[in-house]
Amino acid sequence: MGKRFVVLVAVAAMASLVLSGCSPAGSSAPGTVSVDESSSGKQVEIAAGGTLTVTLESNATTGFQWELKSVGDPAVLQSQGGTYNAPEDTGVVGAGGEEVWTFKALKAGTSSLSMEYSQPWEGGTKAAQTFSLTVVVK
Repeated sequence: MGKRFVVLVAVAAMASLVLSGCSPAGSSAPGTVSVDESSSGKQVEIAAGGTLTVTLESNATTGFQWELKSVGDPAVLQSQGGTYNAPEDTGVVGAGGEEVWTFKALKAGTSSLSMEYSQPWEGGTKAAQTFSLTVVVK
């Protein structure tokens, strides 16, 4: 029973770590902070080395897309780019999806980021919506 018990306890401990999203003791892997439209104009904190994920509603069928206008301090926060995620097959033509932007927290400091939802061509609608965030990297 001794060997079997030890294996069972080890499996239970690993399962607990996986399900809780925790890292094993001694691991210093920084986490991910996720925000959406409701965080616009606010401040978030993130650990150096972590990832900030910004998810914003978007509808590519209208010609609008989110544009990164500025990152206050690129030595603190670096854009990793954005991707458009189309909606699941809803059966509705022209249904909107979302854009997911990621940023890497490089070092301790404070940076802002600002984005605009625009039609990027000349004469297209500019800044139909805006998103801004202050990011404090610890």
